[in-house]
Amino acid sequence: MWRLKTLRHKASGSANNLEEIKHKRREFEKALRQARRDRQLISKRLLQDVDEEEEQEEDSMETGSTPEQVREMIRGVQSGGEEKAARLASLRKALRNPESQLTFIKSENSMHMLIGQLSSHNAQCQLEAARCLHELSHSTHPSVGQACLPAGPYLLTYLSSQSTKLTELSLYTLGNLCPDSAVVREKLLAQGIVSALANCIHSQRYNLAVVEAIGFTLSQLLQAKDATEKIIPAVMASGIVPHLISALTPDPEFGYGPAIECTWCLHYLVSSNLDNSMLIAQGALSQCSAVLITLGGAVAQGSLEGRIELLIWPLLRCLGNLLVSGGDVMPEDTRLLAALCVFSQAYLHPHPALSRESLWALNNLTAGSSGFCSGLLLLNMVPILIQILSFSRGINSMALRVLGNIAHRGTEHCAGLTQAGLLTALCATLKMAEPEVVTLSLEVLYMLLSSSPQVVEDFTRLNGVPLLEAIQYNSEGEQRVRAAYILDHHFPSFSEVESLSS
Repeated sequence: MWRLKTLRHKASGSANNLEEIKHKRREFEKALRQARRDRQLISKRLLQDVDEEEEQEEDSMETGSTPEQVREMIRGVQSGGEEKAARLASLRKALRNPESQLTFIKSENSMHMLIGQLSSHNAQCQLEAARCLHELSHSTHPSVGQACLPAGPYLLTYLSSQSTKLTELSLYTLGNLCPDSAVVREKLLAQGIVSALANCIHSQRYNLAVVEAIGFTLSQLLQAKDATEKIIPAVMASGIVPHLISALTPDPEFGYGPAIECTWCLHYLVSSNLDNSMLIAQGALSQCSAVLITLGGAVAQGSLEGRIELLIWPLLRCLGNLLVSGGDVMPEDTRLLAALCVFSQAYLHPHPALSRESLWALNNLTAGSSGFCSGLLLLNMVPILIQILSFSRGINSMALRVLGNIAHRGTEHCAGLTQAGLLTALCATLKMAEPEVVTLSLEVLYMLLSSSPQVVEDFTRLNGVPLLEAIQYNSEGEQRVRAAYILDHHFPSFSEVESLSS
């Protein structure tokens, strides 16, 4: 009943007011994007991979280099000799300065020199040259990224390198270059980045550091505006999806990093809506559900650390969108209900947007399932939803949608809601200033009143009728119509008495 496509994190063509829906969806996602940025899941990543002695040396060095010093470093590398690797290391440190990066790409034959070192037989020079490119890829200046394009084929070749350090470094460099411009992205696609990533994750699926780097790079590609047309079909056909799905389960020793990156990749694939039936057939829905159940148990025991919420977010998005696509969680595992309720309650204060996201997934889960609606009653989770009704920011309206899904299932479900104290809670939400909350409250109230004459009597005892009359006379549009409809159908005698006494 309440499984609404307008809350899917993707466009919906069936809405009456498309612009309003787009605005609400943008506001709905704003807090989530901000939370992702705040936790360093940003568009570029700088891989710190240096020895402790080198770190101490860097701490004692001056941070800046003059343009002439940068040019001198380039000439030093070009001159060759046994000190070449050391000179590349010095150049790499200088390239951490944005001005030095621009000086480097404007210097004659500088990139040609660097690429030459990538193909050298000296492993240390190869690694230092790759580190220099990595520093350049972290630049925010678009011309720097385009200057790195000639190195693309070498970086892609390194994805099959025997050196996992070089592979990981190349992945993050490619991931940093992807969002720079459409030109850079199209060039990398033409050079075969998708097939290279698929081959890499197949051969390195047990190396979690590399898997995390692959997830980061792929997510950078999938966020492109033209990803649905140009990138996602190639990804779906590459054989990489099963590896992404298997990586959703976090490793207790390594941490959440690989699972987080791969789940975001899956989210972007699901949101494209190109072939969600294939994703479901490959186990995306069942795997997301299983991981959420595990994380729900951890959160229930008080574990809110270790970036766990950063994994819950994309998992919830995948779950909710796959359910909208027609996927069913079979069998109806009530542990998933418990997990979603735990998230909605545990993150109310630290991450309200995550609480709302949990309720959104719960809404889509219960919209087409009588079993899940019954499960919320049997597990005594309705009081949690009722308690949440006092919170704003869209949390209360989403909770009302879930309660409406339960009420829509019939008399017995309405009786369970009434016994849990929903009538009293609705009397409070009907007084709220949020139009959407009042409208949803009226819809849920109508279903409860229609289920039993006893509910009508209980609502009258709670002085609910004056609330309906106030809404009828002080509101406009849909709220006014709904309030009048409820009064006419359930309280005609009360209305007649009131009119005669006046």
